[in-house]
Amino acid sequence: MTMTKQEREAFLADVHVGIVSIPQEGRGPLTVPIWYRYGPSGEVQFATARNSWKGRLLKPGCRISLCVQTETPPYKYVSVEGPVTAIEPSVYEHDVRLLAHRYLGAEMGDKYLEAAGMEEMAVSNVLVRLRPERWLAVDFAKMLQL
Repeated sequence: MTMTKQEREAFLADVHVGIVSIPQEGRGPLTVPIWYRYGPSGEVQFATARNSWKGRLLKPGCRISLCVQTETPPYKYVSVEGPVTAIEPSVYEHDVRLLAHRYLGAEMGDKYLEAAGMEEMAVSNVLVRLRPERWLAVDFAKMLQL
């Protein structure tokens, strides 16, 4: 049922809503959905508001987890864990607008960004970079030989 390196990286690069888990002292991890991208650089990237709960918890070197999955059977999922390697100012066109287009398409993505006032808020956003070091990748179709 385990995916190959190529399969897991292709799956992670595809469009899925990710669930990120960030440790917090004295509590369980903050676990929330995110839009993300993964590509040839080998890192996961996502944007968030610097002053959000998530943004305040994230620090370079902090180890976080991300899980993505299919919503229909036969189920597949990829879970990665690793350090945050960088937190830097986001670039609206590249880090915010392209993610909205990735998940919603160009027209609906632009409408979402306009309605949310994201261009104005983008100055307070940061780009978070995660370097996956541990992988868990399962394809249940392999168990069923589909």
